[in-house]
Amino acid sequence: MAVEIHPTAIIETGAQLGEDVSVGPYCVIGPHVEVGDRTRLLTHVVVEGHTRLGEDCTVRNFSNLGGPPHHKGYQGEPTELIIGDRNLIWEHVTMHIGTPQGGAVTRVGHDGMFMATSHVGHDCTVGDSVVLAHSATLGGHVDIGDFVMVSGLAAVHQYCRVGRYSFIGGLAAVTKDVIPYGLVWGNHAHLEGLNLVGLKRRDFSRETISELRSAYRLLFAEEGTFQERVDDTATTFGHSAPVMEIIDFIRADGSRPLCLPEREV
Repeated sequence: MAVEIHPTAIIETGAQLGEDVSVGPYCVIGPHVEVGDRTRLLTHVVVEGHTRLGEDCTVRNFSNLGGPPHHKGYQGEPTELIIGDRNLIWEHVTMHIGTPQGGAVTRVGHDGMFMATSHVGHDCTVGDSVVLAHSATLGGHVDIGDFVMVSGLAAVHQYCRVGRYSFIGGLAAVTKDVIPYGLVWGNHAHLEGLNLVGLKRRDFSRETISELRSAYRLLFAEEGTFQERVDDTATTFGHSAPVMEIIDFIRADGSRPLCLPEREV
């Protein structure tokens, strides 16, 4: 099938459109944009900058992809936004290109859902099957793992890491790193426990969930120093890949503050 372009859409010279792409009324596609096969831009969508939009995506009304970063040091360099396949991008979503200072690329994985007015800032890395609910916001340089849920009106501060399968509650202000499988809440966000609902929905076994809960209690107990508890947890649960994912996440960057429980676990 041929590409469908509404007569009011503007496709600038140099733009590359895959097979069966649909471009709706009043959309604007810039000269350095690539749009993958079967992707649909509904109406009033702007795709600019050096942006690659994957296959089988749907981008709804008034979204802006590939706009310049909100960064005073950006001087118009040809940095990129790379978006994977099968993403659902709803109304008024914004995703910015990267900066030379931050690696020059903003990356979004596959199979995500980005609800109305959500935002992905410059130099972010967003994994697969991520959900940003209404007005969820990622500051610059944020690293979001696979299967993360960021609830409505939550904001993740610059340079924060959010581990896989974690859940960020609505209105949370996340200023510290979130462990994989964690559930955080509040302003400023604190660790509430594990994302048990999400783990069950993703078919984690009862045995794995039980091990994660036991490891969590040991890791965030009151006895000993935090480093001692990290080492003890690694020794006790070294056979468990999900537990060791948490340990490796903590050990990967000791300079970053970590979201911790607000009360006893």
